[in-house]
Amino acid sequence: MMTLLIIAVLVLGFMVVLRLSRVAALASELRGDREEQIPERDNRISGRMMWAFGALYMAFFIWIPLHYHDVFLPPAASTQGVWIDSMFTFNWWMLGIVFFGTNIALFYFSGKYYHRADRRAFWYPHNNRLELVWTTIPALTLTGVVVYALIVWTKITVLPAPGTMEVEVYAKQFDWTFRYPGKDGKLGATDFRLIDADNPLGIATKATMAKRLDELHAQVAQETADRDARAGILPNDELEKADKHIAHLRRQIEGIMNLQVLMQEDIAANGNNSTYLKGADDKVTKEFHLPVNTDVELIIRSQDVIHSAYLPHMRAQMNAVPGMATRMHLVPTITTDSMRAVTKNPAFDYILLCNKVCGISHYNMQSPLTVESAGAFKIWNIMLPVFEKPGAAAKEVAPAPADTAKAEATAAVATAAPATNKEQN
Repeated sequence: MMTLLIIAVLVLGFMVVLRLSRVAALASELRGDREEQIPERDNRISGRMMWAFGALYMAFFIWIPLHYHDVFLPPAASTQGVWIDSMFTFNWWMLGIVFFGTNIALFYFSGKYYHRADRRAFWYPHNNRLELVWTTIPALTLTGVVVYALIVWTKITVLPAPGTMEVEVYAKQFDWTFRYPGKDGKLGATDFRLIDADNPLGIATKATMAKRLDELHAQVAQETADRDARAGILPNDELEKADKHIAHLRRQIEGIMNLQVLMQEDIAANGNNSTYLKGADDKVTKEFHLPVNTDVELIIRSQDVIHSAYLPHMRAQMNAVPGMATRMHLVPTITTDSMRAVTKNPAFDYILLCNKVCGISHYNMQSPLTVESAGAFKIWNIMLPVFEKPGAAAKEVAPAPADTAKAEATAAVATAAPATNKEQN
């Protein structure tokens, strides 16, 4: 009810202003005043109103950050975030000087040089020296800003020191998964062809390759049997579709066998340093924890579409691109508990967001981040289960012999071909 009353008052006020303006126009007509001739008094009043409006305009821009300061982000919680904030502060000071300087001049001159009948504007069409000044100064200023930004960007993207802790941040519609290294301190190799319900990140080990091959062989056998059993009743296009899928599965088997060969060659060349021997003790979790005052390298991957790993309180962001790994490193400097004290909010949590519109549930793609002391992080990490239990059977499937590989390739070509007329009859 109060809202309707306020709207009604505003509408009535607007109507009153319209009627008063009409009365003023009629009074001018009765006095014989010409519409294009505005009295100096009116121009002077307009000039003073420009000063008043300019003062209110500037006051409003000063009031906004002071009034809404509580909803701004708290202090940067990483070393890199402090650099970013310093760069933003520099830019805001520079923009503030330009903004207030130009607008003060705009309103001042608008109010001072209002129209008078006995004054004429000074004709000033061109000045080469002035053109040079207001071209050179902005150009040098912007060059300085770009150089400053490049220096900060170089500091942020510099390669981390050897032995820096690695954490994988894995994105998919619509959640985040995290992987931490085990006792060896190294993350293992991954391959998208190994992704399944039990291995959502595609960690490449002897056991996961053998398991995936068993699954694919079983799937090929089942689908081939189903296809042969229904060959007499299915139409040509359905048979062709089934043949193509079976051929696709056989190509997957061949790809994983090639991956096994690559793993064996890498182990032979690098011994215990091979990344294929580092994945068994990795730890996969839905919780995101980082130790304070520790240099951390985040390895970011995506399973499906482009996402963006955004840590607003760390002032850090990096795209997650399918088919490649992107990286960013940071040093968290404020624990979650300390930030709760700073913000006076006992429910405060750091947060990881997806900053790309990645689909219908993009808004829900977020994960809390806990920054804690090194001791607390170590205890939490120890409690996480390893990807493969120690002593778990890791059946290794040797590469197929030449004759077997040839037979499988021949079968794949045969099943990929369209069904014969005999099959249809």
